[in-house]
Amino acid sequence: MTDSNFSNNAWYERAKKSLVGGVSSPVRSFNAVGGTPLTITEGNGAHIKDVEGRTYLDYVQSYGASILGHAHPKVVEAIQQAASKGTTFGATTPGEIELAERIKDRVKGLELIRFVSSGTEATMSAIRTARGATGKSKIIIFSGCYHGHSDFLLASGGSGIASLAIPSTKGVPASYTQHTVIANYNEIPIIDNDTAAVIVEPVAANMGLVEPQPGFLLELRKVCDNVGALLIFDEVITGFRVNKGGASTLYGVRPDLWCFGKIIGGGLPLAAFGGRADVMEELAPVGKVYQAGTLSGNPVATAAGSAVLDLLNDESYESLKSKATKLSSGLRQVIGQRGIAASITQVETLLGIHFSGNPVKNFEEAQKAANNGKYKQFFHEMLKDFISFAPGPYESIFISLAHSDSDLNKTVEAADATAFKMSKTEFLTY
Repeated sequence: MTDSNFSNNAWYERAKKSLVGGVSSPVRSFNAVGGTPLTITEGNGAHIKDVEGRTYLDYVQSYGASILGHAHPKVVEAIQQAASKGTTFGATTPGEIELAERIKDRVKGLELIRFVSSGTEATMSAIRTARGATGKSKIIIFSGCYHGHSDFLLASGGSGIASLAIPSTKGVPASYTQHTVIANYNEIPIIDNDTAAVIVEPVAANMGLVEPQPGFLLELRKVCDNVGALLIFDEVITGFRVNKGGASTLYGVRPDLWCFGKIIGGGLPLAAFGGRADVMEELAPVGKVYQAGTLSGNPVATAAGSAVLDLLNDESYESLKSKATKLSSGLRQVIGQRGIAASITQVETLLGIHFSGNPVKNFEEAQKAANNGKYKQFFHEMLKDFISFAPGPYESIFISLAHSDSDLNKTVEAADATAFKMSKTEFLTY
């Protein structure tokens, strides 16, 4: 039982004795911004509460998983009903089939789906499927796009349009990334006949939100077709976030494979990959590409996902976009009028902020903006006003349907006060 008088710092110190670094995922640490991570006890709608009983307006929303807001009654009801019948069976369930049908109905060209439990599983399995379907090994990824923590995707490259990748973390042998090539986002790489697949975030939401330049995705589609490589859209974030059909619908470019996560699980561990039938049928038990998971298609998670998708209609996306526009224009105005260089990016319902004088087009530019220390100042000053953004400069800003006009106005007012402090104090310490 949580003691509301027990401080975040005390819980963090306790966590470090059992959890590596005090967290179950490094993105939750405050390493990028300094200070003590919050320990959260509950959430409701647009708000979360910490162990000290303080309530924050939340723009993390579990990094985009909660598009309806926290603890939506319909989702809670669906979870309760499903859990009361059993939490896992190791067998196909009706809810699993129904969620797959809902996803297919929204995405043109998506013919077959395989459920998994995380975005990392989805991208890893999609690439394995692409390699099996093409008989090729090389994959191309883009610097700054995050596709999970599979060994062959944790790579970094040097400058230039594309270079052979080297591991970007300890624990990954160089041989694991020898078939991985890094390219610059928004630049078309050289794709040769040895390339099995190109995987990309159609909207780069893991470097502070970077929009694809006009023609970038369409040209990728063309060059993949020229050499028989498969195009994979990682829509773990954008899928059913930017609109009813995801980024492929928004930009009118159809990949061969899609990866989904976050929203389709309704806040529970669930993800999926899917695509053309002829490609997906390379998977066992139809084909010879092996992939499996005991908890894949979990009945509680699929029930939650279906409840969310059922509530996301055209009016929902119009409302989300309106909220995003209100917040982006407000932030742009108040930060700008204080003389702080900042680029606020909006792609439909997604927002991002770079403390840069110009719009960011790739990871190199995103790094420059992240390294100037301005986001750290912005984050902590906003947190003092009980407004929670992600504790790192490479994350997007997630608005939910639960955010009200009053919430957005409060955020803009706090950003104005924060920008004023930033304009008067070169170095704020935390």
